[in-house]
Amino acid sequence: MLRREARLRREYLYRKAREEAQRVAHERKEKVRRALEENRLIPTELRREALALQGSLEFDDAGGEGVTNHVDDEYRWAGVEDPKVMITTSRDPSSRLKMFAKVSDILRYLFPVPKDDSHRVITFANQDDYISFRHHVYRKTDHRNVELTEVGPRFELKLYMIRLGTLEQEATADVEWRWHPYTNTAHKRVFLSAE
Repeated sequence: MLRREARLRREYLYRKAREEAQRVAHERKEKVRRALEENRLIPTELRREALALQGSLEFDDAGGEGVTNHVDDEYRWAGVEDPKVMITTSRDPSSRLKMFAKVSDILRYLFPVPKDDSHRVITFANQDDYISFRHHVYRKTDHRNVELTEVGPRFELKLYMIRLGTLEQEATADVEWRWHPYTNTAHKRVFLSAE
């Protein structure tokens, strides 16, 4: 546990330092860009590297990420929806309460944000810790009724493990949760269901 906290602290400090370096580089590029647009002299502290900064300005635009922030980057690619806020009366909410919300977020962010005219519905239904995958296409028959047609594969998922990190970090990533089937009460316990 102490090694994990030390690693998280190092990662946080590294990300803060990298963010600060990116912010300084962005400010320097902006000074060069403003000087070129307004046809003024480039500031003396930037004259040596002005050509390199001008060359990298060519690839910067208003879109994209810009300078990223270390705060709340968990939901950076979450699409257009805000994260779901879990409300509980407990002082320290149970991890069981939030477990399926975390699994549903992992599954939801595998798919891109749907287009407005899309008629595809993908369902992940949780029942007794088995996640059922269903793929449907809907069609409006009239102004009140909708007709569902199952088109794709259907299968059942059983959660095995949740790791903190990406595929490249598989060897060093921390295991947040793991299924333990070989305990005495494993057949009775449910983790994702609200029961």
